[in-house]
Amino acid sequence: MISEETQEPQDEPNVQDASPKVVTQPSDDQKREIARWVTDGMGLSDIQKKINLDFAVVMTYMDVRFLVDDLDLTLVDEEEETETEESPDSNAPEGTAPTADENATTGGGGVQVELNTVNPPGAMASGSVVFSDGERKTWMVDQTGRLGLSGGKEDYNPSEGDIVEFQKELDLALRGKGL
Repeated sequence: MISEETQEPQDEPNVQDASPKVVTQPSDDQKREIARWVTDGMGLSDIQKKINLDFAVVMTYMDVRFLVDDLDLTLVDEEEETETEESPDSNAPEGTAPTADENATTGGGGVQVELNTVNPPGAMASGSVVFSDGERKTWMVDQTGRLGLSGGKEDYNPSEGDIVEFQKELDLALRGKGL
């Protein structure tokens, strides 16, 4: 009787074999659909959710970011597009952009923020900033969300207006990248 009892459970199917497999990579057709989403201007977090809902593929945010990079796609920053579509400064002749000096006094775009495509270890995001007076600094947001500036003149302090504009531009850039 003991041998019959030990054989009986072995004849039953293994419970682990019945569990569904988790798919973590999209198929080629799904990658083409993802590429279309990127060109339509969808952000990384929205793409991550849509991949999970539409394709039942489980991917982390970083996996989606790497996939977009592997597919050699460029994320579209919708907020920057709407800024460039706005009408030019009413004092400037049509077709001309304000100079850096005009931007510094009006606060209309004197601070330029750029994002790096590859971040250093420990950084959630990084890039560079050029303030209205032409001073360039590099910036980094660490894993806890702290912002740091480095490079350029050690004793340089941007104007209060430049700091506010830098924060706004940085926020727009990060949101455009889905961060």
